[in-house]
Amino acid sequence: MTETPEGPVNKRDLTRRKVVVTGGAAIAAVGVGGGLAVNAFADEATSGVSSSSSSETCYTLTSETTEGPYYIDADKIRQDVTEDEEGIPLTLTLKVIDADTCKPLRNAAVDIWHCSALGVYSGYESSGNGGGGGGNPPPTGVPTGTPTGAPPSGGPGGGGGGHAEPTDDERYLRGTWRTDKRGYVTFRTVFPGWYQGRCVHIHVKVHVDGTWTDAGYEGGHTCHTGQLFFDEKSVLASAAVAPYSTNTSTRTTLDEDTIYPDNGHAGGLLYLKYNKRHIAKGVRAHLTLGVAPDETHDSTDTPPSASASAG
Repeated sequence: MTETPEGPVNKRDLTRRKVVVTGGAAIAAVGVGGGLAVNAFADEATSGVSSSSSSETCYTLTSETTEGPYYIDADKIRQDVTEDEEGIPLTLTLKVIDADTCKPLRNAAVDIWHCSALGVYSGYESSGNGGGGGGNPPPTGVPTGTPTGAPPSGGPGGGGGGHAEPTDDERYLRGTWRTDKRGYVTFRTVFPGWYQGRCVHIHVKVHVDGTWTDAGYEGGHTCHTGQLFFDEKSVLASAAVAPYSTNTSTRTTLDEDTIYPDNGHAGGLLYLKYNKRHIAKGVRAHLTLGVAPDETHDSTDTPPSASASAG
């Protein structure tokens, strides 16, 4: 599925944003993953924290990146977004904080969406994978940090362009959930695959100042639009496991990708934990997202202000 460059079009009026919960069920506080959240973030306790005075930004702002054309305004309020999709189990835990104060943002609505192990986005199955499959065999060998193959031609894939209207009613590997009082939110999904023009990634949005109701999430604005990335070692390990091993689309490495900001965890690079010999047993991923809750960032046409990104 080849994507086209992002433009400042199709901006949404988020004051009218409304999420509908299937069956009208009430929204519950985060329960799954809550027990592992504290320990999971131990290895990034000081990562991104500014050493400057308290009058300046407390935490490095997480980079804003493009929304891409395949966002569907959340209509699935759930933590488990798998819907029986095949792939390596992935538990994704995010902590959302105010980058100025380091205070957690509670009751924020967090959206995630990503492609399947074979590179297909739900809602856009007719678009196929990477322009219809084909290309090179799955990646093999040990990553060296050197890009493999020629960089993708044309505009950045997986980025954006105008929003594409969904072509079907499938919604697997998409979901929205609320942060708890400590700013944590946990999703259950599968390790994403790849498609032509993009490295392996997950899209994410954070919405604040809205209201949770029995019908879902209403109002508010988007304070962060970003992407989450996986290091090359984990991608190469996944490529040896079915069904990823059957994905023959040309793969773009992290170094080659034109969307990844190349600034490590501040750019969305996830912390990962898994059995190096048996990645098929599952992966745990986590990251702290430092955001500017008073600002609106629907996509890359609204970068953080100079004052918000100081430090």
